[in-house]
Order: sequence, then structure tokens, then C-alpha cells
Amino acid sequence: MTSANERRPIVLGVETPDPSAMAVAWAADEAERRHVPLRLVHAVPSVLHEHRPFEQGRYQQALRERGAEALEKAEVTARTRHPGLETSTALGEGTASHLLCRESAHAELVVLGSRRLSRVEEVLSVGSVTVPVSAQAHCPVVVVGAPEHITQDPPYLVVGVDGSPWSAAAVEHAYRAAALRNAELRAIWVWQPPFLALAAEEFSLREGRRLLHESTAGFSVTYPDVRATHEVLVGHPVEELAKASEHALAVVVGRRGQGGFTGLRLGPVPHGLLHRAACPVVTVPSRR
Repeated sequence: MTSANERRPIVLGVETPDPSAMAVAWAADEAERRHVPLRLVHAVPSVLHEHRPFEQGRYQQALRERGAEALEKAEVTARTRHPGLETSTALGEGTASHLLCRESAHAELVVLGSRRLSRVEEVLSVGSVTVPVSAQAHCPVVVVGAPEHITQDPPYLVVGVDGSPWSAAAVEHAYRAAALRNAELRAIWVWQPPFLALAAEEFSLREGRRLLHESTAGFSVTYPDVRATHEVLVGHPVEELAKASEHALAVVVGRRGQGGFTGLRLGPVPHGLLHRAACPVVTVPSRR
């Protein structure tokens, strides 16, 4: 039997004082589903040097104690949900985004809760985690800002497709996720018409349908039990994918993996979906 050390865990970023119940449940369910351990991680921020040494030490200790309590609370919740689940905890120091990106190098997935910060709050908040981790992690990142829609019959996932290398990685991830959940898959290509380009719409939609089928070709053989549909929509990609996510288990999109700023590296579509999607958002880095 494969030992826990040889399997990549699901890594859950745990916040204080109260871990996100939805994120803990999602991460525990996914670890159980994939038969891998769950690793719960919390980052203790470095203390500003404006404190005197004695005060700084006491404050740092208080932060560590609060972090340890949050980890324990999240671990109890996960093990109560799945009593046989293998779990471990890690209390690190530094910024949460840096710690989680390091953890992602050896993880199957990184799972985060969401405080639903506005774009301005993301820039101003020192503790903003979802965008920098989604943009820089070595593995797929799941942001659980809204619940899975498990009552939908049949259940389904949504994957955004555009023919790019990062889109190809998202399609592969989405098929596997759908197979693990016995769910269907809606593969969606959104064509955003340029200004005064109505005459080219028919050609663009036809080309979109062709490329959409090419992008998903072969996965029906690898995942024969996954029923997939193909849709070409017209509009803004964020708006259309957000609408499609209203009754989905999750929406899966690729990450550009380019650019110096985290927002640019993430890309406008996954960045927008973090604010707009009505279900968990999975951002998948390119295989390159």
C-alpha cells in the first residue's frame, strides 16, 4: 500500500479566528474522494519591529496560539466529517501566500476559503491570499467562496475552453474531477465579439465549435463515463461562465502563467470569476 508520504496531499489554508466551514468540508471531501491525506496549514505573520522585544515576543506567541487553535478546530471538523481521513497540521511563519505557494509544490490541490474582498481591498489587504496563490501556485487552486450545488440533477461541472495551453490543462483537470464525482461536464467556449464585427459572428461561432471539439477530443476515451456537452456562447467570458456556474459543482479555468504582477499572471477570466462565480472556482496552471 502506498504510504502517506508518497502521496500528494490536499493542502488547506486555514484562517483565524474561524476557519471557513465550507472550505474545510470541501477539502476533507476531496481528500477522501482522492484517497490522499489532508494537510492543514496556517501562516503566522511576522511581527512589525515597532514593538519592544518583550511585547513583540508576547504578541508573536499569541498569534501562534491563535493559529494553533484554528488548525485544531479545522482538523476536528475534517476528521468528524471523515473519521478515517489522514490529517496533518503545519504552523509556519511569514505571509500566507508565500507559505501556501511553497506547499503547493508538493500538493495535489490547494484549497482556500474566500472573504470575498473587492478588487481594491485585495490590493490594500496585507492578508490577501486568493489572488496571489491562485496566480502562482504550482498545482490547481480551489477557492471555495460559494457552495457546491449538489442538489442539481444530474450534477455537473463547468470548464472554460479557449484552445490555449492553459485551457488544455483545465479541460484535463475538469474531466478527472467530473469522473471522481460521477458528474457531467459542460465545456464552454465564450466568443466575445469585437466592436463592429457582427458580420464575422457566424464564422467565429462555427470556428469556436470546431476548436471546442478539438480541445476536448480524446478525453471521452480516457473518461468514458463522463457525459460532456459543448456550448459556444456569445458575450463576456466572465459574465457567461458566472451564469453557467449558478447550479454547478465547480467552474474550472486555466491560468496564463505569464506576467510579473499576480493579477496579470492569473488572467482576467479567473480573476473575475473569483468575484462572480456562484460555486467553487478551480484555477489550473499550464502543464508547461
